[in-house]
Amino acid sequence: VALLGRPNVGKSTMLNRILGARIAIVTAKPQTPRDRIAGIYTDSRGQIIFLDSPGIHHPKRALNEYMVRTAERIAGEADVVVHIVDDRPRVSGEEENLVRGVLERVSATRVLVVNKTDRIGHAAADRMRKKMMEDGLYSEGFLTSATKGSGVKEFLEFLFGILPEGPSYYPEDELTDLPMRFIAQEVIREKLFEFLSEELPYSVAVSIEEYEENPEKNLIRIRAEVYVERESQKGMVIGRGGKMLRTIGTAARQELEKETGWRVYLDLFVKIEKDWSRKETMLRRLGYA
Repeated sequence: VALLGRPNVGKSTMLNRILGARIAIVTAKPQTPRDRIAGIYTDSRGQIIFLDSPGIHHPKRALNEYMVRTAERIAGEADVVVHIVDDRPRVSGEEENLVRGVLERVSATRVLVVNKTDRIGHAAADRMRKKMMEDGLYSEGFLTSATKGSGVKEFLEFLFGILPEGPSYYPEDELTDLPMRFIAQEVIREKLFEFLSEELPYSVAVSIEEYEENPEKNLIRIRAEVYVERESQKGMVIGRGGKMLRTIGTAARQELEKETGWRVYLDLFVKIEKDWSRKETMLRRLGYA
């Protein structure tokens, strides 16, 4: 099941709500997810693999083009494509049309989810659902609040009813196919988004240079490099006397310790790579191409 939509409509929040665990980055800033994130939901009815995707938007840089291509590829892999929207179609009409263009090109079952009903109200959300379903693009539509959990049970019930039967690919207790190394990278990036100013996180990338687990000591050692595009950005990430970098590192370490139950040693280093988000060679090195 592919989760598709514009940036910041609640795709990652929906995935985390369904799984009952946080595996996808969630921040208030749009375009936070940059990769395919797989979540595995298993109960007595069976197993569903959810694919969270980067928000579809007009790409301005090579990195953004990669993100949009990733979302389109995810839609092509799925048996069901779920189009998640919120109450901002007038603000982002062009991006919404981009999403619908992707939906029109796939052969999968298409489902509409109007999210954030806790914010816009049930009646307004239902009017929006009915309006968007008039052209017959979607087989069904749902009203949900991923934040509060309302409507998610009914949405899951529907998916179990329409998905084709097949083998379970993962153990019952597995929530994602992502390695812990990748999750560590995403947690660090999440904290960069959380603590840095509005635009700066979009010019930041994280590379895990060393990752070592010691099961005997329940210890993980990580050395990560944070890439920025300009000298001024490096200063902002480090902060006066290194305070900002320590804050980000501490928050990431605590989150990883909470997720793993192990002690984590985390070393962060900041490097400048001019215009990295526009360079195909650098994107490949960082795993974005």
